[in-house]
Amino acid sequence: MSFDRLGLTPELLRAVAHQGYTEPTPVQHEAIPLIIDGRDVLAAAQTGTGKTAAFVLPILQRLDGTRGNGHADGRRALRVLVLTPTRELCIQVEESFRVYGAPRPIRSTAIYGGVGFDQQVRRLRLGPDIVVATPGRLLDHVSQRTIDLTRIEMLVLDEADRMLDMGFIHDVRRILGLLPAARQTLMFSATFSPAITRLASDFQREPARVQATPRNTAPDLVHQVVLPVDRERKRELLSQLIRSGRIDQALVFTRTKHGANRLAQQLERDGIAATAIHGNKSQGQRVRALTDFKQGRAAILVATDIAARGLDIDALPHVVNFELPMVAEDYLHRIGRTGRAGMIGDAVSLVCIDEQQLLAGIERLLGHRIESEVIPGFAPDSRIRPVAVPARPARGARPGPRQVVPSAPRQHQQMQSAQRDRSVRRGSIGRADRHARSQMPGERLARHGSARP
Repeated sequence: MSFDRLGLTPELLRAVAHQGYTEPTPVQHEAIPLIIDGRDVLAAAQTGTGKTAAFVLPILQRLDGTRGNGHADGRRALRVLVLTPTRELCIQVEESFRVYGAPRPIRSTAIYGGVGFDQQVRRLRLGPDIVVATPGRLLDHVSQRTIDLTRIEMLVLDEADRMLDMGFIHDVRRILGLLPAARQTLMFSATFSPAITRLASDFQREPARVQATPRNTAPDLVHQVVLPVDRERKRELLSQLIRSGRIDQALVFTRTKHGANRLAQQLERDGIAATAIHGNKSQGQRVRALTDFKQGRAAILVATDIAARGLDIDALPHVVNFELPMVAEDYLHRIGRTGRAGMIGDAVSLVCIDEQQLLAGIERLLGHRIESEVIPGFAPDSRIRPVAVPARPARGARPGPRQVVPSAPRQHQQMQSAQRDRSVRRGSIGRADRHARSQMPGERLARHGSARP
């Protein structure tokens, strides 16, 4: 199936070809014709499935084919509203509208927190056709009467499940209540969860359901490999992989904000251009970090799961799990950022003995073992005993009974001795690890909090 069979105009087909895409992804193949026909759509599409283009392209086509009702003073009316959970996704979706709609007189703008309010007001006064916004900042503009939502024709809720997870449900419902009832509503979510289904039943009209990919499957074009290594040699191994050329440009995941900063700084000391992105960075710092990475000034972008939500990086060759995620499903979100648009990608996981339980949970989710490779010179020390990191149950799963572990004084003494030996060899790494663990509650608050982006 090619794009020219989806009903897109020649101008849009040229724009798609200019970006180097030749075949639509499953979600694009299913959703684009439905959206062009004016149907409400509820799509289950994870990161990396091409979901952004699945709504951007048909929206541009529908705007091309119809004229909206302008304001009495001659200004163009706002016709399309896209809600996103994060600032990064907001910026990238708006950029997609500009890239694919470049030859057209269609205006778009992004509205999000962390930047000047007045500058956004000036852009809104120019009369954009499309606004991409985070819920909190959009409501700020509504309260100041700097935006008019009464002529919206099309609404998109992008990563709707993330908006609900982050506590935006009340903001989203308030915004939906301000829009005209006669509109086309598109919802994109990683899954058809009960909360998403309820939201769809409240605000969509007989939506067509699109299931992009089966749940709990890794992208076909991603080669996954586990590299066993001692925890305190992970950074050393990562540096060697980069210097040897096995890894060139990579998105590297850590569990904590402190861990992301520390790893980026350590890689810089190794002579590797690296930068970090996480929730404690200002909006300007996050934009600069992403720009440096995309333009090749930084070879490594270190990120937490929360900060990476919505990042859209074309042709990303490598994803590295410097630390395995606590939730197995997050592994799929991470590795889904490579192997896109017909390109082969690599997902490399540096796994220490303490993470074997997390790895087992990921492999149960995948339904198969992941290939393992020991890098010469980095074989794990068999004398080190594991300090188990318990995997969290998959989201929505019922937790099992707690396991009671009998006390083992002798084993505890051996573990303490090994930890002291490692601290002597590696300096202050023990203190850093404790501090990194102390940051984890903050990450959980960021995931579930209701702070506006």
